[in-house]
Amino acid sequence: MAELSRKNLVGENNDITLVDTNGDRLRSLQDKFDLRVVQGHGSHPRVLREAGADDADMLVAVTSSDETNMVACQVAYSLFNTPNRIARIRSPDYVRDADKLFHSEAVPIDHLIAPEQLVIDNIYRLIEYPGALQVVNFAEGKVSLAVVKAYYGGPLVGNALSTMREHMPHIDTRVAAIFRHDRPIRPQGSTIVEAGDEVFFIAASQHIRAVMSELQRLEKTLQAHHAGWRRKYRCGSGPSAGKRL
Repeated sequence: MAELSRKNLVGENNDITLVDTNGDRLRSLQDKFDLRVVQGHGSHPRVLREAGADDADMLVAVTSSDETNMVACQVAYSLFNTPNRIARIRSPDYVRDADKLFHSEAVPIDHLIAPEQLVIDNIYRLIEYPGALQVVNFAEGKVSLAVVKAYYGGPLVGNALSTMREHMPHIDTRVAAIFRHDRPIRPQGSTIVEAGDEVFFIAASQHIRAVMSELQRLEKTLQAHHAGWRRKYRCGSGPSAGKRL
């Protein structure tokens, strides 16, 4: 998690200081990337001060210890008034009561990264929308980005994107991208949807199924829905995620 966060942030030209107890790892990363490093415990005030917490815009605490991440955010808030605090929290005992635990009057974490919960939520959405390759929610679940593969027999397959309004006059949806033969296509009104296309579209969550039915045969989607309870899922996030599913 820390490695992924570091790659993304460095790629966006941010001024980053990385804190870790492993000196060899820090030296290796410093040789590869443009960042400062400080060796020490990430929740200790002295270490955070040395890392520049006094004028930092954000603290991202993604160690393997939930408790260390929580204390780091508390120290950043109480001593350095760091405006944005993000923490990785894995334990379901904490995640379950996140609304009560993580706010400015308790443990001051602004944004929670709960990897196992993200996996569980993603699987739930795939079960809820049979036939979807991926579904991501935005705006507190009111809007969704869905990815579906177009099949022969779907009403929109073989037609231009400009006809979507005719097919669904009461639904507001936008096609954000199309992948055809593993290559991205910039969607335009004249773009013809072909069978096998992976279509990325945005719509109100309540309309996702209706848009999917334009890209796939209705009976195929229904068959997948009725067979959904028999699907087998292999969860690689550990026994905790499996039990919660």
